Amino acid sequence: MIQTLDVQIAVDGASGSAFVPNYSHPGDAGADLVSTEALTLRAGRRALVGTGVRIALPEGHAAFVVPRSGLAAKHGITVVNSPGTVDAGYRGEIKVALLNTDVEHDHEIAVGDKIAQLVIVPIVRATFVPVETLPESVRGDGGFGSTGYAQQTGAATA
Repeated sequence: MIQTLDVQIAVDGASGSAFVPNYSHPGDAGADLVSTEALTLRAGRRALVGTGVRIALPEGHAAFVVPRSGLAAKHGITVVNSPGTVDAGYRGEIKVALLNTDVEHDHEIAVGDKIAQLVIVPIVRATFVPVETLPESVRGDGGFGSTGYAQQTGAATA
């Protein structure tokens, strides 16, 4: 069962209600954010795009602005600082830092186009405790790329 949370929202602009984030399907984690402006996102460039949305998250929650999978897969459009964090105390407009990773094709964005998703999550605040050594784990200090390859057989390759 999905939990619900009341989040106060203020929407800027003449057609404000059209810009209220919306869940496309039951069970979706992300509510769609739409653009309040028309622009051309040039190949290889980024732009800060307005959504007209301002929210008041309850204390103990945050919102993450994340890319839309379809825009990423079909057009190479992503969110530069993904996830973009919206803290509970922030009251300004949620803007999306979009990046066109396609180096050849511009991408047109129209008013009302879905440009990102907003995921609301509960937050646990950590107390960082300095220690001399960390406890052992199965992973250890294996980092970037340490789990992305098929196991080596030890056979020599040319």
